[in-house]
Amino acid sequence: MAVYRIFPEKDTFISSEVPTGNAGKDEIIEIGGYPDLSLTGETNRILIQYSTSEIQDVIANKVKTATYSASLNLYLADAYELPVDFKLYVYPIYGSWDNGTGKFGDTPVNTSGASWQYRQAGLSSAWSTFSFAAGVTASFQSGSNQGGGNWYTGSAGINLEFTQSYILNSSNDVSINVTKAIQLFNANTLSNNGFIVKLPNDLEFNTTSSIRLKYYGADTNTIYPPFLEFKWDDSTYSTGSLSVLSNSTSIINLTNNKGRYADSGTQRFRMSARPKYPVRSFTTSSAYLTNYALPSASYWGLRDENTEEMVVDFDTSFTKISCDSNGAFFDVYMDGLQPERYYRILVKTTLDGSTTVVDNQNIFKVVRNG
Repeated sequence: MAVYRIFPEKDTFISSEVPTGNAGKDEIIEIGGYPDLSLTGETNRILIQYSTSEIQDVIANKVKTATYSASLNLYLADAYELPVDFKLYVYPIYGSWDNGTGKFGDTPVNTSGASWQYRQAGLSSAWSTFSFAAGVTASFQSGSNQGGGNWYTGSAGINLEFTQSYILNSSNDVSINVTKAIQLFNANTLSNNGFIVKLPNDLEFNTTSSIRLKYYGADTNTIYPPFLEFKWDDSTYSTGSLSVLSNSTSIINLTNNKGRYADSGTQRFRMSARPKYPVRSFTTSSAYLTNYALPSASYWGLRDENTEEMVVDFDTSFTKISCDSNGAFFDVYMDGLQPERYYRILVKTTLDGSTTVVDNQNIFKVVRNG
């Protein structure tokens, strides 16, 4: 498939409220601007990193020479007192950091990894608060509680500030395009220390409302971990001697769904398509056995069978269905899906001017370790 996901090698969040505390094993990672019990403004920021070798492997061996996009994704667990509209900001982190094994609110304070004031375990390697390298900055309140991470705003003339806007009744999930940073990580022209996710400066250290956005982290026990999603167009379309299906009353189905796949490798799903009521003709073979090509504007999607949420949504650029002389097909990378889950395959196409979503209950399970 031209949609592939990798999952974090580490994530945490840092909080000015507990400036030396680590939250590297928290199931929930937070962004926020809120007053503490003494009405002092506090801020939470997310740190998240994906493996350089995994990024390079996806681009070298799956994407190859295709043009791709890469997006940082987080699922919302809970939110409080959000403004009517706001933005989230994502930047590549400057400086390595330790994940740690702490949780927010640990007593005594856990100092095993990154915190508001320090990058490394054991209260070592403080985040820089002055004399920044070119293209690097930070944001914090003046006084003794300085820190909060360091990040790139640009590199070699490339803007590295990534944003997503939200309005009232948005889902508040995060899906931010970070392609430019991933390209630099892949080329080793920018050190991959992951990303920092934060509120705009004017909403941080808030004392008038408790703005909190809680997201599922890598240690969640749910099906909603963060992920970095790559998308590219891997489709080819050549009908050969096949006629293109145009009748809105048609039968479209998969021909080779085994129902169970290991969480590795690629599965090519083949499809059959024909009019439900073929035109009568004099022939030596059955018209019901004649395969047709789907229209070029046909797309596939995956839906989680239990939650009924779209895991891979229809995308006119990145989930096109291919065609060769044998008929329609598409590829799915099984190692880009979460194992021990059931997925339902859906097909979207337009026939005789009518757009339809085909659901023939084609379900498969991805099995861990085969």
